[in-house]
Amino acid sequence: MKIQIPQGATEVKGAVRVQPQENVYLLSFVTSEQTAEAITKDLHPDYPLAVEGPSSSSLSWDGFKHLGLTAPQELKRVRTTSACPPCVSDSRRRHIQGIEIHIGEVSGNRVRVYLAAY
Repeated sequence: MKIQIPQGATEVKGAVRVQPQENVYLLSFVTSEQTAEAITKDLHPDYPLAVEGPSSSSLSWDGFKHLGLTAPQELKRVRTTSACPPCVSDSRRRHIQGIEIHIGEVSGNRVRVYLAAY
Protein backbone atom coordinates (compact mmCIF):
# COMPACT_ATOMS: atom_id res chain seq x y z
CA MET A 1 0.00 0.00 0.00
CA LYS A 2 3.00 2.25 0.52
CA ILE A 3 1.44 3.84 3.61
CA GLN A 4 3.76 5.56 6.06
CA ILE A 5 2.83 4.45 9.58
CA PRO A 6 2.32 7.73 11.45
CA GLN A 7 4.62 8.64 14.29
CA GLY A 8 2.93 7.83 17.59
CA ALA A 9 0.67 5.15 16.08
CA THR A 10 0.04 2.18 18.34
CA GLU A 11 -1.28 -1.35 17.92
CA VAL A 12 0.15 -1.62 14.40
CA LYS A 13 -0.81 -4.88 12.69
CA GLY A 14 -0.62 -6.01 9.11
CA ALA A 15 -0.83 -9.10 6.96
CA VAL A 16 -1.15 -10.32 3.41
CA ARG A 17 -4.02 -12.63 2.66
CA VAL A 18 -2.92 -14.83 -0.24
CA GLN A 19 -5.77 -15.78 -2.54
CA PRO A 20 -5.92 -17.51 -5.93
CA GLN A 21 -7.07 -14.44 -7.89
CA GLU A 22 -5.38 -11.58 -6.01
CA ASN A 23 -3.71 -10.91 -2.70
CA VAL A 24 -5.37 -8.67 -0.13
CA TYR A 25 -3.13 -6.44 2.00
CA LEU A 26 -4.41 -5.61 5.49
CA LEU A 27 -3.06 -2.84 7.72
CA SER A 28 -4.45 -1.44 10.96
CA PHE A 29 -3.23 0.97 13.62
CA VAL A 30 -4.50 3.38 16.25
CA THR A 31 -3.75 7.08 15.81
CA SER A 32 -5.33 10.51 16.27
CA GLU A 33 -8.45 11.40 14.34
CA GLN A 34 -6.64 14.25 12.56
CA THR A 35 -3.86 11.90 11.41
CA ALA A 36 -6.36 9.31 10.20
CA GLU A 37 -8.16 11.96 8.17
CA ALA A 38 -4.85 13.19 6.68
CA ILE A 39 -3.92 9.64 5.65
CA THR A 40 -7.35 9.19 4.07
CA LYS A 41 -7.01 12.46 2.16
CA ASP A 42 -3.57 11.39 0.86
CA LEU A 43 -5.17 8.23 -0.58
CA HIS A 44 -7.46 10.40 -2.78
CA PRO A 45 -10.74 8.76 -1.73
CA ASP A 46 -13.63 8.34 -4.14
CA TYR A 47 -15.96 10.10 -1.71
CA PRO A 48 -15.68 11.70 1.77
CA LEU A 49 -15.61 9.53 4.87
CA ALA A 50 -19.19 8.73 5.82
CA VAL A 51 -20.66 7.26 8.98
CA GLU A 52 -22.37 3.97 8.33
CA GLY A 53 -23.91 1.22 10.36
CA PRO A 54 -22.14 -2.12 10.25
CA SER A 55 -19.93 -2.10 7.17
CA SER A 56 -20.47 -4.49 4.31
CA SER A 57 -16.78 -4.63 3.44
CA SER A 58 -16.03 -7.14 0.75
CA LEU A 59 -12.31 -7.33 1.52
CA SER A 60 -11.76 -7.43 5.24
CA TRP A 61 -14.00 -10.36 6.26
CA ASP A 62 -12.18 -12.38 8.90
CA GLY A 63 -8.72 -11.10 7.98
CA PHE A 64 -8.70 -8.50 10.72
CA LYS A 65 -10.08 -11.04 13.19
CA HIS A 66 -7.10 -13.23 12.32
CA LEU A 67 -4.94 -10.30 13.50
CA GLY A 68 -6.80 -10.28 16.83
CA LEU A 69 -8.91 -7.23 15.97
CA THR A 70 -12.62 -6.61 15.80
CA ALA A 71 -13.47 -6.63 12.10
CA PRO A 72 -14.58 -3.21 10.79
CA GLN A 73 -17.87 -4.63 9.56
CA GLU A 74 -18.74 -5.50 13.17
CA LEU A 75 -18.33 -1.94 14.45
CA LYS A 76 -21.52 -0.08 15.33
CA ARG A 77 -20.29 3.25 14.00
CA VAL A 78 -17.53 3.43 11.46
CA ARG A 79 -16.59 6.03 8.88
CA THR A 80 -15.91 4.41 5.53
CA THR A 81 -14.67 5.32 2.08
CA SER A 82 -12.66 3.76 -0.72
CA ALA A 83 -9.90 4.82 -3.07
CA CYS A 84 -8.92 3.77 -6.58
CA PRO A 85 -5.21 4.61 -7.05
CA PRO A 86 -5.22 3.95 -10.83
CA CYS A 87 -8.27 6.21 -11.24
CA VAL A 88 -6.39 9.22 -9.83
CA SER A 89 -2.97 8.34 -11.33
CA ASP A 90 -1.43 7.68 -7.90
CA SER A 91 1.85 6.24 -9.16
CA ARG A 92 2.97 5.44 -5.60
CA ARG A 93 0.36 2.70 -5.51
CA ARG A 94 0.21 1.61 -9.15
CA HIS A 95 0.15 -2.08 -8.16
CA ILE A 96 -3.01 -1.58 -6.05
CA GLN A 97 -6.43 -1.61 -7.73
CA GLY A 98 -8.49 -0.42 -4.77
CA ILE A 99 -8.30 0.41 -1.07
CA GLU A 100 -11.11 0.18 1.46
CA ILE A 101 -10.71 2.59 4.37
CA HIS A 102 -12.55 2.19 7.68
CA ILE A 103 -12.07 4.44 10.70
CA GLY A 104 -13.60 3.43 14.02
CA GLU A 105 -13.57 5.29 17.33
CA VAL A 106 -11.40 3.86 20.09
CA SER A 107 -11.51 6.49 22.85
CA GLY A 108 -11.18 10.23 23.12
CA ASN A 109 -9.34 11.53 20.05
CA ARG A 110 -7.97 8.07 19.14
CA VAL A 111 -9.30 6.04 16.24
CA ARG A 112 -8.46 2.69 14.70
CA VAL A 113 -7.64 2.85 11.00
CA TYR A 114 -8.36 -0.28 8.94
CA LEU A 115 -6.98 -0.45 5.41
CA ALA A 116 -7.67 -3.33 3.03
CA ALA A 117 -6.10 -3.18 -0.43
CA TYR A 118 -6.20 -5.47 -3.42
